[in-house]
Amino acid sequence: MATRDATWRYRDRFGDRYGRTFFRRFGPGVVSSIGAGSYQGEPTAAVDDRHREALVTALENGCNVLDTAPDYRCGRAEGVVGDALETADVDRDAVLLATKGGFVPFDGERPDDPAGYVRERFVEPGIVDPADLARGSHAIAPDFLETMLDRSLDALGVETIDCYYVHNPETQLEERSREAVYDQIEAAFEQLEREVATGRIDRYGVASWEAFRVPADHDQHLSLSRVLDCARSAAESVGGDADDHGFAAIQLPFNVHMADAFTRAHHEDPESGEAVSALEFAHREGLSVFASAALMGGELVTGLPDDISAELAGDSPAQRAINFARSAPAVAAALVGMGRSSHVREDLAAGTFDPLGASAFDAVFE
Repeated sequence: MATRDATWRYRDRFGDRYGRTFFRRFGPGVVSSIGAGSYQGEPTAAVDDRHREALVTALENGCNVLDTAPDYRCGRAEGVVGDALETADVDRDAVLLATKGGFVPFDGERPDDPAGYVRERFVEPGIVDPADLARGSHAIAPDFLETMLDRSLDALGVETIDCYYVHNPETQLEERSREAVYDQIEAAFEQLEREVATGRIDRYGVASWEAFRVPADHDQHLSLSRVLDCARSAAESVGGDADDHGFAAIQLPFNVHMADAFTRAHHEDPESGEAVSALEFAHREGLSVFASAALMGGELVTGLPDDISAELAGDSPAQRAINFARSAPAVAAALVGMGRSSHVREDLAAGTFDPLGASAFDAVFE
């Protein structure tokens, strides 16, 4: 598990290479503001090897945030992340390790009959109730999350996940009402509160794609205020204090072309009733934001709009795009897919430049 002392030692080891705000607080420790994602890439042994090398390079050069999920790369990503963590010359407790539960994972490759695979591997053994499935492949029921956590701990070769996300809960809105999904989220959080108590996870969060960026009348919208209420109720339900819940982070896409988490006021401040953006809500409530798709799946490596690029520091379009994402309020880290060591070095070099200050970042949108 990542600890305060170990993450601060990691900062001391690498901090002089980067700008003053490169390392940022998460809980009692600190994390690099550029994190390594593991979503992209074909499910092959050759790509496994390349990713493993890239992740070791990242860990040994100042990146101590690893983000993965059991379904990434047809179920191969977690094993590669775990191998990299074991191989790299860094302490396990210096690294923030995040994974997720929600999507049914494959077993290393895409099966010819995905529906049959889910039925044979998950439904028939009783791992998941078909009534809990959305799109035939997504569930957030407590028993399913427990099994997925078992799988992740084994694949990653660790005893504790530092941040465990409920993965894209908005997927469930395709099968049931919004109120029913909030009930599901609360039940999922109750399970994760129990996992916090056992030490198998340290904190938890919600990783989303649409939920927190779209307006309230959108069929994929989920209210951050209601989700926070779910965490408070879950903590009470398992015998804890409502204000001492383990809900600590959200993950959502944020880049120059997907900036609505900053520009759109789709959430209600629970104190004032004011409409605020997802990032402003997170800032006010002390939630850390991990910005996925910082390079928009690689599309931004070829360039940014000229007027925005001119405001950002960096030697390349990729570095400027990363610095855009990590300039936003409440963002602890911008997540970047790191599949090649040469890309890792360029991406991390973005951290040698200071991100925009609050006023300058606001000015980008004027």
